[in-house]
Formats: sequence, structure tokens, C-alpha cells
Amino acid sequence: MMKTIYSVGLVVLLSATLVACGGTKSVQESVPPVQDAMPDNADGSSTSGVTDVSAVQGSELGVEGAGATSGTAGDLLSKLQVYFDYDSSAISDASKQLIEAHAAYLVNNPGITVMLEGNTDERGTREYNLALGERRANAVAKLMQALGVGASNIQTVSYGEERPVALGQDEASYAQNRRVEIVYGN
Repeated sequence: MMKTIYSVGLVVLLSATLVACGGTKSVQESVPPVQDAMPDNADGSSTSGVTDVSAVQGSELGVEGAGATSGTAGDLLSKLQVYFDYDSSAISDASKQLIEAHAAYLVNNPGITVMLEGNTDERGTREYNLALGERRANAVAKLMQALGVGASNIQTVSYGEERPVALGQDEASYAQNRRVEIVYGN
């Protein structure tokens, strides 16, 4: 009888120890981790996605007639963010030049795909920001398709406010977060 009580007590003690030392399970977020969320260059451009656009210059890109007047094709292709005004998915004229350069590159390289990642600042509800990020990504995709990029070469996703590049709560930080990231695949 005494041996049974000691055995039960020992089992309870060992079970409690195992439960206490078991630790916590890490829960995987629904949003995959960002490889490089912070801009690397002084002009705010990120090196995520295309890592060596300097290797592809000039006429190889086929962007001479694409409205790329503010810089060379390589300069425009090194910029992988399209910025938006507050609560808007309208594409500015400056951003159109950038999108035209990327579209020309994709037209001349049909084996390459692009992921357009819509992002917002933190203002607004999560649901609203996901929808706004989607509208922004779709606006860029629609313009690229109008410029001749095949729909099968473009994917869109919205991260809403989940992937900020600037963590401040001022207008400059908000402006950096209202963007579509252009991420090249193969």
C-alpha cells in the first residue's frame, strides 16, 4: 500500500516537472518574415528582390522609349518601391516612370516574374489597410499589364500595415510605409 502511494506521488511529481520544463510553443505568424525590411541605401531604396540591377544596363532593358527621363534605366530599376499618398491607390506621375521602366524590363524578359507587395501605414483598421494595400498592388499590376506585361508574370499580395519600414509615428515615417514593394522572382 505504501509502495503504491509513493509510486503515484513520484509519477505526479515527474509529470509536473515535465509540464513545467516543457517551455512554450512558438506560433508561426501568418505573415512570412521579411528578409530585408529596412532600406539599405541613402535614397531609401532596398536591396530586397533584385540584387544586381547594375549588371543589366541601357539598351538591354529596352526602356529608351518608356518615359525614363529622370535617370538611366538602371537607376529606375534599382528603385523597388512605388510610394502613395495617404489613403490613396492613385499612381503619381513620378511613380509611373518607375513602373514603366520595370514593365519594359519584364516585357523584354518574359521568363521573369514579379511580386507586388502592397503596404500601408498604421492608421486605419487592419481590414481596411489590407484592402488598401491590395488596391495599391492591383493598381501597379494593372498599369504593368497595360504596358504589355503578361498577367501570368505578375502576382500581388497585401500586407497592410504588417511590414513597416519606418517605425516612427510621424508623417515622414507614414509616407515611407505607404508603398508597393516590387520583388523579382525567376
